Amino acid sequence: MTSNVLVLAGTADATQLAVALDAAGHRVTSSFAGVTTAPIARPGTVRTGGFGGPSGLAAYLRAERFDAVIDATHPFAAHMPFHVAAASAEVGMRHCRLLRSPWIASAGDRWMGVASIDAAPDALVALGARRVFLAVGRQSVAPFAAMVDLWFLVRSIEPLDLQLPHVESLLSRGPFDVDGEIKLLQMHKIDALVTKNAGGTATAAKLAAARELGLPVVMVDRPPQPPGIDVVPDVGAALAWLGADRPDRSPGASQSVGDLPTV
Repeated sequence: MTSNVLVLAGTADATQLAVALDAAGHRVTSSFAGVTTAPIARPGTVRTGGFGGPSGLAAYLRAERFDAVIDATHPFAAHMPFHVAAASAEVGMRHCRLLRSPWIASAGDRWMGVASIDAAPDALVALGARRVFLAVGRQSVAPFAAMVDLWFLVRSIEPLDLQLPHVESLLSRGPFDVDGEIKLLQMHKIDALVTKNAGGTATAAKLAAARELGLPVVMVDRPPQPPGIDVVPDVGAALAWLGADRPDRSPGASQSVGDLPTV
């Protein structure tokens, strides 16, 4: 049966989902918050901009007569998952969260977990870091602006909104491979890495490279997710959820970084 599906986008998972939904004969609308100025092309309708909170999203769901909503925003999206859950509940619409499994440490990893990006600077001080690969996205560098004694390599898809005192900006989009990441870390004499636990394979190579070089990793934990919602770990599971009479609530097993393919 053909469904009219709203995909909250902004991730590689959302791109793959739009392609898969279209190939399966569904109508798909991908919605972007507007943070990425040049999203990857995809089939279906594309919209950009906010909804005006849960009530605005609920009105949009009613007006466009969607059958289901799949929230494929980034694992570190702090507000949208709650807005989608509230709006879907208000209109009585099927809704799931496509949330890729988090990375878990493998033997040889030197991870220091922190609860939020704001706690990462203190972790770097505790490690005695001097040259840091900051792989947290361009919108999350502000907590490091006061660290005038550290040098940062920041990799992002688009230019930084805020410049750090001592920084080299690298514009690049994954996937990355382990050999390339090792060379990058060695070339810039990196002694610590900061990253968010985004999961997936596209950017996991940096963790394997850090393990190979014996470098510490400050790993930022994911923010809380809405309780009681259907969670699927990948595109295939999202398609199965859409076609199922009873949605699967299993989030899937966590991925070990040591088991991830190099891409």
